[in-house]
Amino acid sequence: MLLYSGPLSLFSKKIEIALAEKGLAFERVLVPFTQTRGYEPRHPAVLAANPKGQVPVLVDDELTLYDSTVILEYLDEAYPTPPLYPKSPAERARVRVLDLEADEVLLEPIRKLMFRTEPPGSDRARREEQALLAYPHIVKSLSRIETALEGRTFLADDFSVADIATFMTVHWYLRLGGPGLGEMPNLNRWYITLASRPAFAKAAAELAAADRELSHPVPNAFQGVSNT
Repeated sequence: MLLYSGPLSLFSKKIEIALAEKGLAFERVLVPFTQTRGYEPRHPAVLAANPKGQVPVLVDDELTLYDSTVILEYLDEAYPTPPLYPKSPAERARVRVLDLEADEVLLEPIRKLMFRTEPPGSDRARREEQALLAYPHIVKSLSRIETALEGRTFLADDFSVADIATFMTVHWYLRLGGPGLGEMPNLNRWYITLASRPAFAKAAAELAAADRELSHPVPNAFQGVSNT
């Protein structure tokens, strides 16, 4: 099994965590990335496999897949133990919705913060204003997760793709200097619990190392997460 991944790719880390949680061996190819040019020039193998030219791309024998959600669903069907989706159709659908919300609803306003890891530019003040305007939309989504975690260890009855996807997006928010989770005790507890799992801890450590090498420092990164 071969995974084309990126050193600072949220969606690639979702797949790496899922593979580790399932105990599946794989070879990882890190696609070159810089903050100024992104993934340009595109990696030829990734471009050949994915019309978008984006990671992650998974190769399993003769099958090649792209898009993190498609890959996660394939892995759970091809390698069902331990499961990352619930058995009941209703709960599976709920997990799929939570995965989508993490990727497309919560992440969308967080994108306004991503400039903070780039080299400072002349428009930084304007972009910071836009980032601050995004906070209410981010908090609205985080509050929904806080409510969903009331009385729960995980977002579904058991650990699932919903936890992987949501953790990575919340991690991105904290990495980019979001105000933190201090006002959301359920979300804070859940985040700390997942961050202690080996697969998540490894992903976070590798992202931190990549940031030290590739990113402009974000002074307030990971502030406001309590271990109590």
